[in-house]
Amino acid sequence: MPRALITGITGQDGRHLSEFLLEKGYEVFGLIHGQGQEKIQTLADEQPGVIPIQSDLSDSGSLISAIQKSKPDEIYNLAALSHVGVSFSQPELTAHITGLGILRILEACRAVGIDQAVKIYQASSSEMFGKVRETPQNEETPFHPRSPYGVAKTFAHYMGVNYREAYGMFLCNGILFNHEGEYRAPEFVTRKITKSVARIKLGLQMQLNLGSLTPKRDWGYAGDYVRAMHLMMQQQEPDDYVIATGETHSVKEFVELAFELAEIQDGIERFVVQDPSLLRPSEVDLLVGDSTKARVKLGWVPTLDFPGLVALMLRNDLMLESKRYDIPIPKTKVT
Repeated sequence: MPRALITGITGQDGRHLSEFLLEKGYEVFGLIHGQGQEKIQTLADEQPGVIPIQSDLSDSGSLISAIQKSKPDEIYNLAALSHVGVSFSQPELTAHITGLGILRILEACRAVGIDQAVKIYQASSSEMFGKVRETPQNEETPFHPRSPYGVAKTFAHYMGVNYREAYGMFLCNGILFNHEGEYRAPEFVTRKITKSVARIKLGLQMQLNLGSLTPKRDWGYAGDYVRAMHLMMQQQEPDDYVIATGETHSVKEFVELAFELAEIQDGIERFVVQDPSLLRPSEVDLLVGDSTKARVKLGWVPTLDFPGLVALMLRNDLMLESKRYDIPIPKTKVT
């Protein structure tokens, strides 16, 4: 039975990936930050089958211990301080975890002596492209990050490349463009939109505060993207891959579609308030990926398109909010 160790196990990608690997017969270990029994119980409730290991990306000793306990064939480093906006207010902590975390994992593998046997996946990000030099972006596009998060991810990306080249370690960088789904945390703009629209439809909320509506992103489904992570790790040679849909949509388009699917007329005009406090010091205006390499070499293709993604998320939030408040689910285009 193959063994996988996942950092960021309780995040969106960690939940999707653990479900995927468990279905494939893996023994899955998940790193839990801190010592609270509550976190372990939450993991047991939400992701049954995952074996928790208490560890911390900021502590090399705990990572060595976690690797010794789990004896992984594959390590997926998904943990990060991953909110781009928050990284501006916590730049040092972002660098400490998002940037240096993978370096500590790589050194822990060398200390334990599994560096030539284990396969490692590093979650890189389209935010590394930042102020893009070309459109669409592929594996050869230069990076120009525009946030502390993007800078930290760029450091982690090149550290992985360096250890692959210097020590012959099997490390794949997955340059994933924005990917969303039912497990996305509500502080992220896509989930904030679908949750708010669901609450507006149910009469529980009358306002949706957003920053800029103009940025454009290449949005895909997280469930599709974890399949790509696994495919990278099954190759004979490690490499880096862009994972994206190749389509771009603005935040405004996302909001408009959510209101349309909820059958709410003039949603933006009636309910959306642009909040200057939500604007970032520097913004990435356009991201759209070219995943030709992944499609050709890995055979990866996304299964869910943009309208399908928004519908899935809105349907999920309508169900959760109606259940929480014991309100019948109203008839919409997604119910």
